[in-house]
Amino acid sequence: MFDLFSLQYHKYRRGVEFNVSTLEIKFYFLLVICFLIFLLVGCQPKDANSKTIQPQVKIVGVPSGNTLNAIAIGSQSNLNSQVRLIGIDAPDRRQRPWGEDSSRRLRELIGDKPIKLEFDLKEKDRFGRTLAYAWRDKILLNEELVKEGYALFVPRSPNHKYDLRLERAQQYARLMGKGIWNPEKPMRLTPGEFRRIYR
Repeated sequence: MFDLFSLQYHKYRRGVEFNVSTLEIKFYFLLVICFLIFLLVGCQPKDANSKTIQPQVKIVGVPSGNTLNAIAIGSQSNLNSQVRLIGIDAPDRRQRPWGEDSSRRLRELIGDKPIKLEFDLKEKDRFGRTLAYAWRDKILLNEELVKEGYALFVPRSPNHKYDLRLERAQQYARLMGKGIWNPEKPMRLTPGEFRRIYR
């Protein structure tokens, strides 16, 4: 046992003993910090994605570069839904050639394989479409479209799970001059601006 007064006394009278006590204090302090970190980490879910329902769906249509028509596979096979990809905005189909290119590339990325949908905090938009991140194998399709320059990153509250990944993908596409960022034929209006002007 020790108290602050005795430590100060040892410091003044015997410097060596105090140094040993200081090491002990640092050790116990570090041990307590490690325990608290372990406790905090232990209270978190093992995997953030493990609690997220990821239904497997078959894509039956791609109306635009950010929207899918999906049919659930398996136990929810009666579920048909239009899915809006979270965090991106693809060019309108009337924005030529970018709108058609974006839809075509999304169809290519999906291929004929089923994909998985991952939901965030808000699952529906004001039009009743399902909001989701789309995964094919281990590829986040939302991110891939932005990285290749076929869509813009547009953060929308409260769904921010992959915002950092999407933002980095857009920085990469812009830096490399991909798709809508091509300096020789850039897209002049964002999809939102285009829709407001040409309703």
